[in-house]
Amino acid sequence: MIPLDPPFRLATEADAPQLADLVNFAGEGLPLYLWQGLAEDGQDPWAVGRARQEAKAREGQIVVADRGDGAVASLTGYAIGPEPEPIGDDFPALFRPLQELENQAPDSWYVNVLACYPQFRGQGIGAALLEIADRIGRAEGLTRMSVIVADTNTGARRLYERHGYEETASAPCVKEEWDTDMENWVLLMKSL
Repeated sequence: MIPLDPPFRLATEADAPQLADLVNFAGEGLPLYLWQGLAEDGQDPWAVGRARQEAKAREGQIVVADRGDGAVASLTGYAIGPEPEPIGDDFPALFRPLQELENQAPDSWYVNVLACYPQFRGQGIGAALLEIADRIGRAEGLTRMSVIVADTNTGARRLYERHGYEETASAPCVKEEWDTDMENWVLLMKSL
């Protein structure tokens, strides 16, 4: 991992409640929908989300902004390899368009989650996290960045476009029972 200066640091397991909230916020309710499907009888879906975020924090996969009161924003991402991931007939329909778009971004560092609580927006935190993402991508030897956003998430899209990302593809959203107004997922990319 690259060096981080305050207010940025690697997430810890103690950040899990905020991370689950931020992931669900960034995912426009899709994570909670998935956690509900993963929850066992009587289990709180948020407990599933927190456990998943604890695991990612243990693996050093999440950077957070913390101004002294815990995580107020987060960045999660990973390198997409050179070869497309297979999408078999048993691949979940809900994730098919997302994987199809990821497959169009080989050899890039993928911004999987970038989220900031609304009261902390407009303070440059998202921009700083995107700069950290660029540094991570370069440190991993990659020359491109990628992100997928909902077509209805105009605020996030404006942030990415201000940082050099451009639309390269889109795919229709599969909704199942997920309650959303979005119609398409949009792949944005930029060169480093």
